[in-house]
Amino acid sequence: MDLDALLYHYFGTEAIETLDDAAIESGLERLRIDFGTERESSRRFALWVLLHGLGEAPDPAIAFKDQREREAAQNYARAVDREERGS
Repeated sequence: MDLDALLYHYFGTEAIETLDDAAIESGLERLRIDFGTERESSRRFALWVLLHGLGEAPDPAIAFKDQREREAAQNYARAVDREERGS
């Protein structure tokens, strides 16, 4: 999935920082609904990654029933955290 396409789909722009709080919340609500209803695992994971990048992702233990998907999400979150800390 293309990040710019996802941002445009949910927020109407690729420059999310230009949006007001109401527009961001509206996009997040659509994104949360799609994440909750998506059945295809790779699309669902991509939506979770976008939610994570926006600081809105549910905990992997809650978000993913499949052990491999849960571990992948946990590993992704740890890698992002290490990158943000510069480790």
